Amino acid sequence: MTAPHGLPDPATLDPAVLATLLARHGWVRRGGPAARYGRWTPPEDEPGTSLLVPADDGFDDAVELLTDAVTALSRSRTPSARAVLLALAVPGDELRWHRDLPGPADATPWDDAERLQQAARTMLAAAAKAARIRAAYFGARLDGPAGQFLDGVLVVEHGPALTAYTPAPEGRAAVTTLVRALEALRDAVDYRRVSGGLDAVENAVQAGVSRELVQSVEELVRGTTGARLTVAWSAATGTPGGFGDRRVLLDFSPGDLPALAEAADLLEGLEPAVPVTVTGLIVRLKRADPAGPGSVRLRVLSGADVRELKISLPDPDYRLAVEAHLAGRPVRVSGRLEPHGGFRRLGRPHGLEPCGWEEGEREQLLKGLREGAEET
Repeated sequence: MTAPHGLPDPATLDPAVLATLLARHGWVRRGGPAARYGRWTPPEDEPGTSLLVPADDGFDDAVELLTDAVTALSRSRTPSARAVLLALAVPGDELRWHRDLPGPADATPWDDAERLQQAARTMLAAAAKAARIRAAYFGARLDGPAGQFLDGVLVVEHGPALTAYTPAPEGRAAVTTLVRALEALRDAVDYRRVSGGLDAVENAVQAGVSRELVQSVEELVRGTTGARLTVAWSAATGTPGGFGDRRVLLDFSPGDLPALAEAADLLEGLEPAVPVTVTGLIVRLKRADPAGPGSVRLRVLSGADVRELKISLPDPDYRLAVEAHLAGRPVRVSGRLEPHGGFRRLGRPHGLEPCGWEEGEREQLLKGLREGAEET
């Protein structure tokens, strides 16, 4: 007996994982704790048949019963059945954002759904970056790794809520960082509202709080009577260390918006310029006066966690950049990666010189150019 195409394989399904997910989504187990099987009934507000789930996979009919259970869930149109199947198909942590909207509960404008999706995406990207390094403001830095993390996230929309399934354990560092950062931000906002000080916001950077994270919370809350994020850890991977059995629930309200706006401004000002020496390929040149300064765009190969940089050059260096561009050679240049503009600009450039290709750089560039073409 096999499950329908596209559903989890019952032969590899752990009954304990299925039972955990059923309980998480409101199903009720009937029968004593020592029983070899458990009969699970759907939530009271959802119609449907009960499921018979073995206590473990050691019984002769375990696979057959699991197949029946998965098939029954696939035929059900109820929200809980769909959520259980998704969690089985994507074995990861489950993050659910919910916005409490003024007006009828069944009225969710398309632009509100788009705002929710953008807020969640920005929040996950900020957490993925903070899992690598701590910074008050990232800008374009680490956009590549953050994008790779988002590519592995399954997002499901349903009304004023959105659920994301993040891979576990591969993506767990981002999720644990997100939870700790939002807890620190919640404490910092409460402290600001009580004391009037922003000291806790600055300290919260070490927990993973950044300008991007704060702005994602602002976007999540704006236009609502309240918004929250709940996290349910992967039933297959288990709870990460340091979190115990506590429920992860983080909420923010419109009353937090003034403190959040102040925090975002503070965090952007905290991040200093970064001295770097970068190697890259000139992909664009521009100047108004044939004998004056010009600007170039550099596709970064190494030296900075950004994809491209804008650089203003005096005439002699601009001519060197043109020669390197025509010859198809990379250049090396030092300067300060400036937070203004999202760390996309190299200030005070000096020491520009053409250089040779390092091992693997040409392939890296071609890959980056292909990815850029796909995005456009």
